[in-house]
Amino acid sequence: MDLAPVVLFVKEQLDGERTGHDFYHAQRVAKLASKMYLADYPDAHADSRMVAIIQTGGYLHDTIDEKICDNPEAVIEKIKELLPTVGFEELEIADILFTIQHMSFSQNIEQHYKLPISGQYVQDADRIESLGAMGIARAFTYGGKHGNLIYDPKIKPEKLVSHDQYRNHEETTINHFYEKLFHLEGLMNTREGKNEAHRRTEFMREFINEFMQEWNV
Repeated sequence: MDLAPVVLFVKEQLDGERTGHDFYHAQRVAKLASKMYLADYPDAHADSRMVAIIQTGGYLHDTIDEKICDNPEAVIEKIKELLPTVGFEELEIADILFTIQHMSFSQNIEQHYKLPISGQYVQDADRIESLGAMGIARAFTYGGKHGNLIYDPKIKPEKLVSHDQYRNHEETTINHFYEKLFHLEGLMNTREGKNEAHRRTEFMREFINEFMQEWNV
């Protein structure tokens, strides 16, 4: 299955994105999700359709994200028109759409959505992109773009309990590690996702320890 039309669509939708949710992020999520799936199911290399579903979900997941998309419903309609032309069947399209509409961290704060297997790998890969060296770089890029302080000891991390609180509370980039990023390892769905999340989280903890030592010079 040729995913070139999907790739082109994502490039157009994410053109000019500057918060770490750009095309290259989408591309890494697509690659990592399919790589993890094949690591967990080594006998599935012949199942090219499942890999295509996973990669497509990975590419598309941020095109409708409320952080960067003003009209998600309009983009969803475009995706519904696009996917049959690529060769996806009705149930496959339903899985992709359900995944990208229900996989985000904010969507799952107040209730947990059970994603299809393909979506579980996409969700894990997207969350893993928030961890490790890449996660650190993206966190500070996003925080800077939105005018967040790097750190202020007077602003304490909050326990996230709702979508609206998550989007609107006073935040620093360092607090984001404690409020969200350090919790992602425990939210992984897949075996390979758990392994990679643990590795990257340990790296991130070392970074925060070093940051605090330097802050308290």
